[in-house]
Amino acid sequence: MHIALSRHTKAYKRIKLTVFLVFPFLLYLIPVDWLNQQPTICLYKNIFGHECFGCGITRAILSAMHFDFHTAFGYNKLVVIVLPLLIYAWAQRTIKLWKEVKTVNS
Repeated sequence: MHIALSRHTKAYKRIKLTVFLVFPFLLYLIPVDWLNQQPTICLYKNIFGHECFGCGITRAILSAMHFDFHTAFGYNKLVVIVLPLLIYAWAQRTIKLWKEVKTVNS
């Protein structure tokens, strides 16, 4: 059985909504300790040897997701701005996808 997954099908929109709903939980499963052991991919830091304004934001967001806000703030102080913006953008996109799924089903 062949299922077409064009951008306008109900199956495609459901899969996309499911990915958006599951993604934060998958991020939660990434241990921050493991992330600390990985080499940096920051181009600025690799070239100039100094941290940029974005360095540590991934670790900060993951730490905040684990409710370790003190450590998150230590990784990057901009987490107090970036995390709420990410949550807002994620919620807006998820609501939009939810509405699209409901309209396709109707």
